[in-house]
Amino acid sequence: MRNTSTSISIASLIVSAALSFNAHAVNLLQVYKDAIANDAPYASARAALAAGLEKLPQTRAGLLPTISLSGSYTRSHSDVTALGVPSNSYTTNNYAISLSQPLFRWANWEQYQQGMLYVAASEAQFAQVQIDLIVRVSQAYFDVLAAQDVLASVQAQKLAITEQLASAKRNFQVGTATITDTHEAQARFDLAVAQEFAAQGDLDIKRTALQQIIGKPPAELSGLRPGVKLNAPEPAQIENWVSSALSQNYGIIGQQLALEIAQRDIKKNRAGHLPTLDFVANRNHSNQSGSAISTTSSISNVSSVGIQWAIPLFSGFGTDSKVKEAIALADKVRADLDNTRRTAEQGARQAFFGVATGLSQVRALEAAEISSQSALDSNRLGYKVGVRINIDVLNAQQQLYATRKDLAKARYDTIMNGLRLKSAAGTLKEEDLVQINALLKP
Repeated sequence: MRNTSTSISIASLIVSAALSFNAHAVNLLQVYKDAIANDAPYASARAALAAGLEKLPQTRAGLLPTISLSGSYTRSHSDVTALGVPSNSYTTNNYAISLSQPLFRWANWEQYQQGMLYVAASEAQFAQVQIDLIVRVSQAYFDVLAAQDVLASVQAQKLAITEQLASAKRNFQVGTATITDTHEAQARFDLAVAQEFAAQGDLDIKRTALQQIIGKPPAELSGLRPGVKLNAPEPAQIENWVSSALSQNYGIIGQQLALEIAQRDIKKNRAGHLPTLDFVANRNHSNQSGSAISTTSSISNVSSVGIQWAIPLFSGFGTDSKVKEAIALADKVRADLDNTRRTAEQGARQAFFGVATGLSQVRALEAAEISSQSALDSNRLGYKVGVRINIDVLNAQQQLYATRKDLAKARYDTIMNGLRLKSAAGTLKEEDLVQINALLKP
């Protein structure tokens, strides 16, 4: 009996040491930097931001003057023998330069205002993508750790069951135990083998999900430090977080900008009923070396400046239809904004409650881990002296491993809810990732 107990303890220590040894482990911050360099959605958002910034110079061009230069060069040959005019070849060289400066084009002004809003909206969308990347990387990272914990728990339990199965067989052979103990241990062992296959498959899936984000197979990941303590959110009042979400959430900010753009679009389309006024200037030069009936050259230069105006009278009701369309689209954006506000508020509340519940669950599972360890020690001792049977030890082992697995998962979920809370409030930054990284093993 003593040798069996000793071998179980040694085997458990070996498994724990093997699972905790990460000679080349990377931490969360390193994985996040890999994601910045390789994540496809992040690269797409970065390109979208660069494109969005070009909206301002494009729309500002409608308020600036336009200058154009045009010209032509032709060579002609005439042969008018019927009129007694000899054959003649001549050239014509023309060029013109023109300038137009909008003085009153309300549609162009509204379009320029939209351009500034487009830039702000692009920046808000990119900021949201940055926040989403932090959450996605963290979730994928802790999903891998959770899958590793499940696999480690199953493997440790399988090793302990193997020792218990061997002990039950030996005891049955010497007549100190029944065949029932052997059958119970064998059934637990077979189940542990099946669970190990399932846990290994789930780990492979989780690592593949992380690989999709960072663009390469992930190295070994640093786990949480033993006995790590998690802090409650600051401030501790949920309404403060909800208020922050309603005022700083980038999804809401983006929808607010989208609504302003839609309202400007209404004004831009209504400008189709308004007159336009432009300042125009032209300079034309013509140099002709003869004509079809004369060899006399002529040079002319004509300059003109003035004001050009136009008043729309009727456009087949097209302008009215565009205005109605813009009003309907603005109503749609307004409804989307209301939905985004509700979603952000609900997200902040759920994340806050998730952190609070998670902290309570962590404390309860920490106490349960101590109790489960004591229960296992007691059952092992009882098994030695004959007051406990093999199934009691197996149940106690299973309870301990399950408690440890649930405790690790509760810690991961609490950390993730903290990140989601800050994400909903629009305050999540890379510095928050640095703080979580400090909770990991060096």
